[in-house]
Amino acid sequence: MAALNGTDSKALDRGAMIGGPLAGGRFLDVVGSRHWIAVTILLLIALAAFLPGFSSLQPMDRDEPRFAQATKQMLESGDFIDIRFQDEARHKKPVGIYWLQGAVVASAEALGVPQARTTIALYRIPSLVGALATVLLTYWASLALGLARREAFLAGAFMACSVLLGVEARFAKTDAVLTACSVAVMGGLALAFLRPQQRFSLLGTIAFWGTVALAILVKGPITPMIAGLATVILCIHQRSGRWLMALRPGLGVLLVALVVAPWFIAISVKSGGTFFSEAIGNDMLGKVASGQEKHGAPPGFYLLAFFGTFWPAAVLTAIAVPFVWRSRCEPWVVFCLAWILPSWLVFEAVPTKLPHYVLPLYAAIAALTVRAIFAGAVGPHRPLAKSATVLIPLIPLGLGLGLSYFGLTYDGVLPYAAIPGFVLTVAVATVAWLLFLRGKVVGSALVSLVAALAFSVSVFGLAQPLLRALKLSPRLAEAVAAVGCEKPAVVTAGYREPSLVFLVGTDLAMADGVSAAHFMNAPGCRVALIEARERDGFTQASAALGLSPTLVTSVPGFNINGGRRLVVDVYAVGRD
Repeated sequence: MAALNGTDSKALDRGAMIGGPLAGGRFLDVVGSRHWIAVTILLLIALAAFLPGFSSLQPMDRDEPRFAQATKQMLESGDFIDIRFQDEARHKKPVGIYWLQGAVVASAEALGVPQARTTIALYRIPSLVGALATVLLTYWASLALGLARREAFLAGAFMACSVLLGVEARFAKTDAVLTACSVAVMGGLALAFLRPQQRFSLLGTIAFWGTVALAILVKGPITPMIAGLATVILCIHQRSGRWLMALRPGLGVLLVALVVAPWFIAISVKSGGTFFSEAIGNDMLGKVASGQEKHGAPPGFYLLAFFGTFWPAAVLTAIAVPFVWRSRCEPWVVFCLAWILPSWLVFEAVPTKLPHYVLPLYAAIAALTVRAIFAGAVGPHRPLAKSATVLIPLIPLGLGLGLSYFGLTYDGVLPYAAIPGFVLTVAVATVAWLLFLRGKVVGSALVSLVAALAFSVSVFGLAQPLLRALKLSPRLAEAVAAVGCEKPAVVTAGYREPSLVFLVGTDLAMADGVSAAHFMNAPGCRVALIEARERDGFTQASAALGLSPTLVTSVPGFNINGGRRLVVDVYAVGRD
């Protein structure tokens, strides 16, 4: 067993020490005794990590409300092929996530849920399911890689408590579902690589290639790219591709084509081929050529961001690197490195960078980290480990201070309800750090998971609802509803975030201040949302038109995307 996992007897002795009863080993022994126990506890941990703030978090500009609004318009129009955001075609991603979100919202409407189409939590349910599936699939993939049950459990728990997956579980976007598909596909690929003599059953073949098809419909080539790059590396390493026959690729490729081709053919015909020129030429290749939408960053961005996005386990991963290097010839490590490195390098090389791009690679990182922990290769005996692990309490401390400063600066009040949660999180994280310093690494890891759950409750459940400055679009939507008209015509000038379109309505007009005044000079009840920079143009044009709109209220807030404070005036004319 030591030879299989690239460890020596001293490492195993250290592994026995850190896995002892006082360090959390007894708990993991119970968890690892039955699959159903491990799966149940992983689900409970994941729900505790993902549910705080799930409903109260406002639509987060810009990507989330773009997806949600496009799904809402799909339901409004009945066009399930050509997806649009207002009058703009959404030819950047395939249709999969819109269908998933639409199915949830339509089901909620059928059950009588009020205002289902403007309830952002409903659109987030596919992401929540995808995140939960990612946690369980990380456990399954770790078992496929040869990890023991308790090791696989800890890998799944690390994923459940990671900051990045917790964020994506709460966003109505593609990335949580994509990550689940990617982990499932890579777990299947691991089975084929490590056990090539065991050919997939028909059901297994359908499940594997059906997941590939779903991944393509959700986000195009990303999962095939990750699996394809890994496959090339593994075939070069093996000097053979015969192990791929276990996947029954002939039947699989046919199945993928049967699933994805109908929509791709339909959108090609309906758009006159512009879907592919937009999705491939402008979106995908545009990201390769330059940083789109101010999301450019130099190579190394993901490596630096990793210490925050994979908290609390990230620093343990850094300490595990020497173990991975020593074990690099072991087949399961070869597979994990083929899963991680080529795609990571591609993402680092592409100028457009967003933290979630590398999320599908985290499951393999979790498996390597956990195996290193149980091999005794992660501990205070490693160089710089004692000082590096201070990041475990420092990261939540820094974020807690940052959110408190934001509340005081932009809302004029501290998020008092969240402060006890921040204190508890930092205290528990400090205990995890102290346990690590004492050599109780497994115990430290388990306590850090508790800190992560407290962190989730503190940030998303307690602090986030109190940060009203961030909720500019919901407050503007409330102001529009309070005007007193049943269905007012609404125009916005200077503030054009997609969340406002989602909450106010598909017909929301976009204009500058002068054009907004002309919009208001028409029959019926009308509302104008005028950001301070457009105020002079609006008032001067209104005066020239002989129009005297009523200033209903002014809504101050903070625009995350612009990174600045805004004040939006709400004007109305033609009210009953």
